[in-house]
Amino acid sequence: MAASMQHVYVGAATGVFKGVNLAKKTATNFQNVASLSREEEICAMCWGNQQESQVCIGLKNGLVKTFDAEQGEFTDCANCAGGEGKFTGLAKYQESLVTCVESGLLRVWKDEDKVDIEVGKDVCRMRQNHALPHQVATGGKENELKLWDIQEPEKPIFKAKNVRNDFLDLRVPVWVTDLQFLSEQKLVTCTGHRQVRVYDPATPQRRPALNVELGEYALTALSVTPDCHSVIVGDSQGSMVMVDLRMGKVQKAFKGFAGGIRSLQCHPSLPLVASCGLDRFLRIHDINTKEMLHKVYLKSKLNCLLFSSADFTQEQTETTKKQKRKLESSNITEEDEDELWGSMSVVQDSKKADKTKRKSKSKKLKKLK
Repeated sequence: MAASMQHVYVGAATGVFKGVNLAKKTATNFQNVASLSREEEICAMCWGNQQESQVCIGLKNGLVKTFDAEQGEFTDCANCAGGEGKFTGLAKYQESLVTCVESGLLRVWKDEDKVDIEVGKDVCRMRQNHALPHQVATGGKENELKLWDIQEPEKPIFKAKNVRNDFLDLRVPVWVTDLQFLSEQKLVTCTGHRQVRVYDPATPQRRPALNVELGEYALTALSVTPDCHSVIVGDSQGSMVMVDLRMGKVQKAFKGFAGGIRSLQCHPSLPLVASCGLDRFLRIHDINTKEMLHKVYLKSKLNCLLFSSADFTQEQTETTKKQKRKLESSNITEEDEDELWGSMSVVQDSKKADKTKRKSKSKKLKKLK
């Protein structure tokens, strides 16, 4: 199966791994559901190469599977167990696999060798800097944002500092739930205490350059828009909004959700955002118009997704054109169709027919009397 055939890959809490073709509006299951267990829950995913022909999938039991998108099957399975807890992030650097688990063990797997980095406890997310692939960032509960160079893992390149105490002079709790790189240097995070924060490690300032509070519920996922001027964030109750990072204000809100959002990702070039979560639906929204373009029910609670960089809109227009050509090439014209329907005899309902028969019989009996 060609890599371009699947535009979004999703991983579920039940261990189900599916690919969704948005142009054809089809979903393909790549695993035998009957043989799956709760220990095979998919916790993290990443592309295995720049061509997006491979997908790396991190399972709860510590295994990392490699899926070949061109062949449509799993080709490799490696035991990457280490530390405690689920995978909070996966990344590929050159030929090495980078993993991070909740207990704070970040590990670089180099063939038979491995490099361990302790990034602090209760890690919620690890992300790679795609502009500088040797850099990764981590953050979690009471574990501030840190930037690491896996080539020099002795200490972090950057460690964020908590915001100042609140108006009651009380310490503000730390809970980084998701993060992403805005550019080679800048990062944006969302927290379980409803904040969106922007950091710039290139400056001496370690506190956030922007701190925006949103809504009433914990923020769970974020993604940077293609123009890098805004960020889209989702929360634990199914709200998703876009925040302008230049103004520090909410620009727009997206509708149609019925459960907590666990993962979302903007398309690298198109104005589209994909999201999934506890309500078992994959949704594709237009960032500009807020319109929900696709809604696919996938039967399981969804943990994570990967949005292909392929431009599926061209494929979508081609399929619609093919459908139109099929209709136009049909032998039956509208006039022929009208004649066909007109020549057909009217079929009455059996109950109505029985009633009319009984009425006619009763009239005949009355005349005879």
